[in-house]
Amino acid sequence: MGRRPRNDQQVGAYEKAISLLARREHSARELKSKLELRGLDAGETDQALRQLQSKDFQSDDRFGEMLVRSRLEGGYGARWIIAELRQHGIAEGRARELIEAADPDWPELVRRQLRRRYGAGKPVDFAERNKRAAFLLRRGYDTATVTMITRAEGFDDTADDSE
Repeated sequence: MGRRPRNDQQVGAYEKAISLLARREHSARELKSKLELRGLDAGETDQALRQLQSKDFQSDDRFGEMLVRSRLEGGYGARWIIAELRQHGIAEGRARELIEAADPDWPELVRRQLRRRYGAGKPVDFAERNKRAAFLLRRGYDTATVTMITRAEGFDDTADDSE
């Protein structure tokens, strides 16, 4: 017949944390929050986190590296990634180190994001170029890189000349 699943009240913080970590990496702040939302005791949760960290089952650095890779691949810039890491309890300085360690090619990432969103075509006017720049800025890319790439991409001003 098999084992009957136990509810969260019967499962200790350590076991529940292991179950969560088996699915994906979690920051310590995120793991603590999830355990406490499930009604587990804060003291037991803190003890479980210390045990998990001492065995290297939970690592904010490993979580940060995973998140940086994921967000870079997803087309996000440094400002976005730093803000997200800070929400997970990772200090801004450490977040910058994690991004630097990933060694992203920012101009290429911006170009790739432009192609994903707008295709290979150039913007037809300044308004379209500004729209593309605003999109990139909202995704967390720095102003200097966005300006450099969107200006280099230019816009097709030959359309009016062909008439």
